[in-house]
Amino acid sequence: MKTNQDISPSIAILGVPLEDGTHEKGCLMGPDALRTAGIIETLEGLGHHTADHGNLTPRQVTAASTRSGSARNFEAIAGWTQALADMAYAMAQDTFPIFLGGDHALSIGSVAGLARHAAECSRPLYVLWLDAHPDFNTPATSQSGNIHGMSVAAFCGDPDLAGLYAEPLRHPVHPSHVHMIGIRSVDLDERLRLQEQRVLVNDMRVIDEVGVIRPLQQLIDEVKATNAMLHVSLDVDFLDPSIAPAVGTTVPGGATFREAHLIMELLHESECVTSLDLVELNPFLDHRGMTAELMTDLTASLFGRKIFDRRTRHPGPQTGPQ
Repeated sequence: MKTNQDISPSIAILGVPLEDGTHEKGCLMGPDALRTAGIIETLEGLGHHTADHGNLTPRQVTAASTRSGSARNFEAIAGWTQALADMAYAMAQDTFPIFLGGDHALSIGSVAGLARHAAECSRPLYVLWLDAHPDFNTPATSQSGNIHGMSVAAFCGDPDLAGLYAEPLRHPVHPSHVHMIGIRSVDLDERLRLQEQRVLVNDMRVIDEVGVIRPLQQLIDEVKATNAMLHVSLDVDFLDPSIAPAVGTTVPGGATFREAHLIMELLHESECVTSLDLVELNPFLDHRGMTAELMTDLTASLFGRKIFDRRTRHPGPQTGPQ
């Protein structure tokens, strides 16, 4: 008789302490905060064999500059991207990779490596982008020049970001294979590019009107119909800041605790997800680790924890008169 350990996928954890994609310091502490919150013990407690590969070290590279606009720390992010793309490709061969961030620029590398693996398996790669921002700016459209706001544009093959990769991107993700949920902060030029390139954007107005099930089921149906692989990229600012304050780009009106867990539970039941990013966790801005714990709990839901298995949270130490 097979045990849960026998049939569970092997999970590979990789920390990516990258913060060059944003103006806010602190994301480099994100991977270790997630480990401290017990992400490995939680996954193993659900019966999954988990291997921690430590934290990634970027390469020292001389990257080609962009042709127009502004992209801050371009060479530094190229070093992270090239190291991570190769590592993601290697990890995807026989494990379920989880990338602990680090800011969202890490997806430029993780998705590229996963797309290469999917192409070699003759399968498309879909990306579920759970974020307050579409991150579809380019150096020419970005107001800040922060590359974490250009991640999707990069792995979809924007030519002004091609220099981030060691060689021409052979397997860009088709923009129509990117499904976004939770969007609520979009630049004007970015909005036009999203429409032109047919990225599917479900903003919080859609979630308010129809809930999370309908747009998520549309994605799951497409993935199953095309025998695709599905990468989930979860940004802390997808969540409402009242439950997840540890992020430098807070936008009010994000996903609730139940909406976020429902998404993860439905994804688990779909059996479609093949890889995961957990990004933009800034422990310096957290309250007693509550955001790191929530991201860990959401990962547990993705890997099979049921609502009736969820542990009771205990209040922190009380202060004042007893």
